[in-house]
Amino acid sequence: MKQELQLKYGCNPHQMFASLTLPFQNALQVLNGTPSFINVLDALNGWQLVRELQLATGLPAATSFKHVSPAGAAVAGPITHQELEAFDVPEPPASLIANAYLRAREADPKSSFGDFVAVSDRVDIPLAVLLKSVVSDGIIAPGFDDETLPILRQKKGGNYLVLQIDPAYEPPALEERTVFGFLLRQERNARRFTSDDLADPVVGRLTDSAKLDLLVALCTLKYTQSNSIVCALNGQTVGVGAGQQSRIDCTRIACQKADIWRLRQHPSIRTLRFKPSVKRQDRINCRIRLLEEDLGAADRAGLQTILEHVPVPSHDAEKHSWLQSFAPVSLASDGYLPFPNNVREAQRHGIGFIVHPGGSTRDSLVAAACR
Repeated sequence: MKQELQLKYGCNPHQMFASLTLPFQNALQVLNGTPSFINVLDALNGWQLVRELQLATGLPAATSFKHVSPAGAAVAGPITHQELEAFDVPEPPASLIANAYLRAREADPKSSFGDFVAVSDRVDIPLAVLLKSVVSDGIIAPGFDDETLPILRQKKGGNYLVLQIDPAYEPPALEERTVFGFLLRQERNARRFTSDDLADPVVGRLTDSAKLDLLVALCTLKYTQSNSIVCALNGQTVGVGAGQQSRIDCTRIACQKADIWRLRQHPSIRTLRFKPSVKRQDRINCRIRLLEEDLGAADRAGLQTILEHVPVPSHDAEKHSWLQSFAPVSLASDGYLPFPNNVREAQRHGIGFIVHPGGSTRDSLVAAACR
């Protein structure tokens, strides 16, 4: 039998009525809190992403969703000491699923503030403890260890959203959506990415690490708003350019975020000395702000209220040298690259591998630009 849940509100708080009809009893269980319309969209899209990412790679997967697009996604993998300092955490998480979430959240921690989390595996104590320490709205998972629910139910004054989905649930082949009273139906996008999709490069050769990164990027793109670019490195996204009207703008946004992810690990940034009262999220935001903006005198004076010492801005040559010290980043596009300018922009940011579906009349020009 189907089950209907009343939601907190619709897309906006003034849309007071909203409901969710489940395909069968307990397909989705609300273990704590009251989700809103957007919470459900983030949860269901996030769950699909991590499920497919685990199927594609064989590794535990996590994503950090905001406003119906992933801010970051990752599979479990090594975290260097340099990354730990940049992430502002003292030691690596004690479980693979907690590891995957930390890597996903730290793809873009400014955007992940107040995220909705999805994980491919059961929530264990290390992940629950990690979630307790960050600003997050909720989580969806296939299960929860007994000791984790009391920890999660303490968040947000007892209102932290905890959703459990039946991992055996498979959606029907057709999906539908009503817009302005019109009912749209389509065949569900059941296409899943595998290593076979990367078996025949048009230009150059793929490394094993690049194959993993491109699979992570492709799976992430599938659940990002249309017309997007994703950059990935070492099994985690490092830049998401979501849903822009122009693909070159998507490319710039994703590549600039990939730059910031790497520059956060520069010694002058990761060793910044903050005043004792500054919270972790404020430390993270400050580091990113120093990398994103050309700060004027007033801005730098404001930073003195939280920093022991405001660093001198790095020269472009120093930044370029630091970025070059990393392995090449992989980039994926959900639509064909329409012009070679996307390739040139990617090259400026240290992109070494590109995957796109092709189909443009300019495919040969894009391939020539890659060469």
